[in-house]
Amino acid sequence: MNSNTFGTAFCLTTFGESHGAAIGGVIDGCPAGILLDKALIEKELSRRKPGQDSTMSARKEPDEVEFLSGLFEGKTTGAPIAFLIRNKDAKTSDYENIKDVFRPSHADFTYQMKYGIRDYAGGGRGSARTLLPCVVAGAIAKQILASQNIEISSEVIEMGEAREKDTVGAIIQGTIKNAPVGLGEPAFMKFHAILAYAMMTINAAKGFEIGEGFNAARMRGSECNDEFVFDGERIRTKTNHSGGVQGGITNGEDIVFRVAFKPIPSVMLPQQTVDIHGNPVTLEIQGRHDTCVVPRVLPIVEAMAAMVTLDFVLLKKCNKI
Repeated sequence: MNSNTFGTAFCLTTFGESHGAAIGGVIDGCPAGILLDKALIEKELSRRKPGQDSTMSARKEPDEVEFLSGLFEGKTTGAPIAFLIRNKDAKTSDYENIKDVFRPSHADFTYQMKYGIRDYAGGGRGSARTLLPCVVAGAIAKQILASQNIEISSEVIEMGEAREKDTVGAIIQGTIKNAPVGLGEPAFMKFHAILAYAMMTINAAKGFEIGEGFNAARMRGSECNDEFVFDGERIRTKTNHSGGVQGGITNGEDIVFRVAFKPIPSVMLPQQTVDIHGNPVTLEIQGRHDTCVVPRVLPIVEAMAAMVTLDFVLLKKCNKI
């Protein structure tokens, strides 16, 4: 299996499965001498922790991060930062009834066809839990960005209405404030292209747009163009239809983007599917599952945005691209 690494200058490699011994990661390229606030990292992990209300999976995990290398007296040394989060409340027996069955809209079928084997417990490597290392790396990236006054936030702007035993989707809006002018490249490393790539790596993500997004297709050029003005201190735009990125390069305005997430496919209603032999099966999923990706996806969206932004900040500083 390839492609377990994200980033260029600030680079995260992840490992682990939903019901394995642990989930973890290795960060390469983190600047040396950064005093990490572990309480802030734990706070971000707590935001996506399961079992906090009735809409979430009842799985109870402490989600405590253990740093194995790359820190000395609380500061980063410039060496790889290795860390792990142990799985302590895995119940593999909850998935015995689907070990030979392809759940609708899950990765079961494609994973089985590609690799000829799959870890059916909790989705294995395809589980949203494998994004925990992104939250850790994102929390570290956020701290570094905060020292440069760059802030990242997210909010739910639309969510479906849940019904008993069913699930719903949602749209999340993210904002990156105070990003400097000049992040990104005009060809294959456009800022918004890499940001879109990052968001679409999140489980259940099905759509991405920046600025006016799809609404721009309904506008006239005279309506959609962002006119330039001088505010007495710097040149900026009168409007922000571009979402803070023009020609693939940040222009200094707020970077505003949205991500659409499909309903979580683990519904507790009867569904028609087939088993690995092609035999028809009526499936009723058991176990512990969320009703919607929110609120637990918010820290993941922010983490991916933070890693993308820091990556471009570091690349600009060292003039690698």
